[in-house]
Amino acid sequence: MPEVRRERADAARNRRAILTATESLLAEHPPEQVSMERIAAAAGVGKGTVFHRFGSRAGLMRELMLERAHALRESVTDGPPPLGPGASPRQRLLAFLDAVVEVVGRNKGLLAALGHAATLPHDAQEDSHEQQSVYGFWHGHISALISEERPELDADLLAHMLLGALQSGPIVHLLGQGEARRLAVSLRLLVTGALDA
Repeated sequence: MPEVRRERADAARNRRAILTATESLLAEHPPEQVSMERIAAAAGVGKGTVFHRFGSRAGLMRELMLERAHALRESVTDGPPPLGPGASPRQRLLAFLDAVVEVVGRNKGLLAALGHAATLPHDAQEDSHEQQSVYGFWHGHISALISEERPELDADLLAHMLLGALQSGPIVHLLGQGEARRLAVSLRLLVTGALDA
């Protein structure tokens, strides 16, 4: 029995090392330059271990995306304010957008994948359904907070516009240059202006 527990701990440790290495590599390189071999080397595991755990490169990217998105969702629903409940809609909205920029800054391919999934038909493959769910939550949360703050605004469209802007080529390039903080500041100015208009 102790042997089984040790293997489970090793598997969990390998999974964490692989995801951390993938995120670090994505923060420094375009997604197309982040190969399974490179990830395995950075994680200190064999390439076979990466394939065994995640099945494919797409499976690995999907797992990283979902983990980061779920962590953000937990912070929104159960975390402390201003990201979690207890702050004003405006404070929560700005905190959430800051958090989204941070996640996307570390995983530049993430929002593009989510946005792509949001445009697919509902009978698309299961992976895309999970991505639609993440995008749907992000969009719904932003839209709800805008509606609370300014009920007369078109919150649904504004939420799509904010998430869509983060997927644009120039913004992805900016994130690739390590300019996440600059983007967060400008996004705050944009949203504050819309709420105060």
